[in-house]
Amino acid sequence: MHVQHHNAHLSRSVQAQAARLVLQANLAYGESNSNGLSYVQRLKARHECREYLDQALALEPENAAALGLLGRVEMDDGQLEKAHALFNASLNSQPGQAQQYCNLGYWALKSERPALAEEYFLRALECDRQSAAAFGGVAHAKRLQGQFDVAYLHYRKLLQTGSHWDSVYSGMLTCAQHLQIHKADTDLAQDAIALLRKDGLPHQEIGRFVGAIIQQQYDLDNPNAEVFLDAAAEDELLILALQKTLMPNAAVEELVVMLRRAIMAEVAQTASLRDELQPLCLAIAEYADRTGYALAAEDDEERLATTINDSIVAQFAVREPQEALIGSLMISAMYGALFHQSFAMQLGQWNLVDWPLAMQPMMAASYYSRAEEEAIKQNFDEKAEELCLAKTDVPQAWPAWSQLAYRTETSLKAVMAQELSLNTDNPPATLRILVCGAQSGQRAMELAQYLNDVEVIAVDESLANIAKATRMAQSLNMDNIVFWPWSIAQRFVADGHQVHWVEVGRLPSPAMTELSLAALINSASIAGAVVHMHTSMAEQTAGDKQIRRLIAEHQLQPSRTSLRQLRRMVLANKQDAVWGNLLKDDDFYSLGGCRDRWFRPQDAAQLKELLALVSNEVEWKLVKARDEDGHSLATAPVQRQIQAEALGSEVQSLMGQNLSVYFQRRR
Repeated sequence: MHVQHHNAHLSRSVQAQAARLVLQANLAYGESNSNGLSYVQRLKARHECREYLDQALALEPENAAALGLLGRVEMDDGQLEKAHALFNASLNSQPGQAQQYCNLGYWALKSERPALAEEYFLRALECDRQSAAAFGGVAHAKRLQGQFDVAYLHYRKLLQTGSHWDSVYSGMLTCAQHLQIHKADTDLAQDAIALLRKDGLPHQEIGRFVGAIIQQQYDLDNPNAEVFLDAAAEDELLILALQKTLMPNAAVEELVVMLRRAIMAEVAQTASLRDELQPLCLAIAEYADRTGYALAAEDDEERLATTINDSIVAQFAVREPQEALIGSLMISAMYGALFHQSFAMQLGQWNLVDWPLAMQPMMAASYYSRAEEEAIKQNFDEKAEELCLAKTDVPQAWPAWSQLAYRTETSLKAVMAQELSLNTDNPPATLRILVCGAQSGQRAMELAQYLNDVEVIAVDESLANIAKATRMAQSLNMDNIVFWPWSIAQRFVADGHQVHWVEVGRLPSPAMTELSLAALINSASIAGAVVHMHTSMAEQTAGDKQIRRLIAEHQLQPSRTSLRQLRRMVLANKQDAVWGNLLKDDDFYSLGGCRDRWFRPQDAAQLKELLALVSNEVEWKLVKARDEDGHSLATAPVQRQIQAEALGSEVQSLMGQNLSVYFQRRR
């Protein structure tokens, strides 16, 4: 009797000790997922968490909480089978745990089985109706099954009940891109305001969503709808949208042009800019800059803008104080970059912070950022090609983006092991990524920012893109990425430097006659290197082909005037089916985007050559293929198709199918 009592007492003390260890493990696990810590610190916390769990399980092998948390650690490390076994062991030990059904839900999401994940999250909700984690899991599962409207409403509910997690905002933003909006809806407008106000989200990705809401709010499809300037000047959604996105919507572009004209008409009449109109005026100026000044203006507006610019020159001549210039600069910036004006040199006497706070984003876009980018361009030989262009004809960077997408920091080695099931034994401490056709650098910077073991070389043929991306990287204090023109990348590879991962973005244009992308990648990639590419080319609408024919026929040059005229032609005939797909494309709403796709289109020959290179099965192995929705495909049929195509077989071509494919170099 005495012995039994002693054993029961001992097991209670052992249980208490195990519970303390699990508590410490939970704290360490929380640290390992903290965005405030560096990746190395988070790995250290993950290691501590494992140690505490090992000790707890040595004392109490069936401790349900310890088994479940160890499953989370294994899942984070990509060990999905071990994780699955541990979650089930935890449930065997203690049935009915909402937490473990949630864990199994996330395991199913990681295994690309969203329907199964939804079942697990619903089981978790049966165990605990209040579980925000389970409700959020249902939202993620719905989103990954393409049920964007249902997932969106789940995310909205989570925000309303106080779950302001980054993953909720990020999921809601992803869903918003897929919603069709057919009527004015105040809830949607409030959602859009919440997303635009949230820092750290890639607001550029919801331009279409926000534009559709504004189109309905202002009844822009109704030719008799009245728009009041004072009401627009107080519209928080409109002002945030102009400040943070580019809206690929012809009706919204017309609205912005109309509001700008109304401001200019009032200024012409009263010779002053009312305080109430200043936030809208500044937002339109930022928006106009983002479009590369694509917005059409009538002749009388252009004349008034010129008069205002002349008056600014006169104000500088008589040394008027800074405050006296402010209204005129705001109006001038709605029509052209301040950096391009004849008084640009005089603006340089002030730093950005010397201007009123509300003006600083507009002044940065219209003047200071452009000045920085111009200084960066001077480092490259390609700058010589711009010297003969008028200031307003110098190409502008595209795409226009302001924020990197939300990601959790990890390592390229982990991605190669977990996503592609590749062996990553004995890799160097730092892996080198080559991003070909990086454009203005968002994707390249996301790789550099979220992978802690890489250095990134991003290459593009547009000097404007290289300058913008370099400036953005400097502003983010990133020291593991460089942006180069192709000429420097070719010299770098010719000198014997090699890379471990190649990311193919926008393809070079036919103007790049000296460049073979396939040859460059063949020389640059070491044994074991991965090449990630897409099998389709964008920018191939009927409208694009028609415009390229016009350009060739009339030998047009890529000047601002030509680009605006081509756009005006499309907008004047927007009911014509030939322009339908072009009008839906983000590129059309920026002169930079139009210039790229019409005067520097992607070269299909480069893609064919690249597909021919990777079709050599002796040298390359297809390790993963995804469809447009991100679902993994069986690699064998895709590999056979690539092989047949390379041999000239009449199979359906992979080109144009928009697959995302990953190849690994065998030797």
